[in-house]
Amino acid sequence: MSSSPSLVIGIAGGSGAGKSTIAGRLAEAFPPEAIATLEYDAYYRDRPDLDAHARSEVNYDHPNSLDTDLLLEHVAALRRGEAVERPVYDFRTHRRSAETQTISPSPILIVEGILLFVDARVREVLDICLFVDTDADIRAFRRVRRDMESRGRTFDSVRKQYYATVRPMHLEFVEPSKRWADLIIPEGNGGNLDIALDVLIERMRGAIS
Repeated sequence: MSSSPSLVIGIAGGSGAGKSTIAGRLAEAFPPEAIATLEYDAYYRDRPDLDAHARSEVNYDHPNSLDTDLLLEHVAALRRGEAVERPVYDFRTHRRSAETQTISPSPILIVEGILLFVDARVREVLDICLFVDTDADIRAFRRVRRDMESRGRTFDSVRKQYYATVRPMHLEFVEPSKRWADLIIPEGNGGNLDIALDVLIERMRGAIS
């Protein structure tokens, strides 16, 4: 198999939609060396100029909070067959870690993130655009559980952020970006999900055969 990606798949959808789950299901169908993954939320801008409180008040659901230029540089490097050092973002402190994660080029590259289809430059480097469509109440409950269990957040802070930025930014940016999807996956509808994944996996196998 060629190490440079012959297929770049983008997975978008609202916060808590199940993007990482879908990416994992796709990756499970192949040997580990066949798939590389970039998470868009690892590319949040580092803001050392702000104190902890100010960083917690940043609108992280707006496209400007992400270092899209760096993401594009990394996708381009992987396409050239070069490894990249992907940032590691600490969601508890809202800072990038001093450590990075080495991502090696693989035949298939999966890029996933809430705002992935908003920037036309990103859409242009994606061969297939998938949108994970999940009901708002399911997404909200998943986000509450994730932020409280994994990111050290309180329920009040999660609720405040949801109403202040998550919901309005979803309506302004995420939901409209669905129009750019080649395939909309109805996460939570088991039968349809399995069919969609089977189709995608066959397409992926064809790309690396």
